[in-house]
Amino acid sequence: MTTLPVRRGSGGTLGQREWDPFERMQQLFGFDPWELARGGFGGGEGGFEAGMAFVPPVEVKETKDAFVFKADVPGVNENDLRIEVHGNRLTLSGKREVEKKDENDRYFAFERSYGTFTRTFTLPDGVDGDSIKATLRNGVLALTLAKRKESQPKQIRISAENEKAKA
Repeated sequence: MTTLPVRRGSGGTLGQREWDPFERMQQLFGFDPWELARGGFGGGEGGFEAGMAFVPPVEVKETKDAFVFKADVPGVNENDLRIEVHGNRLTLSGKREVEKKDENDRYFAFERSYGTFTRTFTLPDGVDGDSIKATLRNGVLALTLAKRKESQPKQIRISAENEKAKA
């Protein structure tokens, strides 16, 4: 383990203490990584045995006309996805089912993740919640949330006044 300097007590002296990244995760995020091993966080049936919790990675970008969300959801059936907008909140949820295991099969690695997931995003002002388009292609869920016309950038023309006209 890496040893880092830690300030101890009110005396202001600098001491040494072992740094535990898992303890730091608990302090910063309220997240216990060992909870996954016990089957927590929606990791399906049995924690590591059934794969760790499935949390699809998401990409969000802004274009001139819209906000575009893309989520990698390979192996998730279209019927198992749910998209909701409530006020300024966008919620993506769904599940990826654990594949049936044969008792006679031997696994040498079991790293794929399964289970239910929910991702919630706060939408910026100016999003038109009534014109959301969703597509699922090759395991990528794409959502396009159009901007309202009044929130799209406008270019202002500058009119040059003739200096002689002022005099």
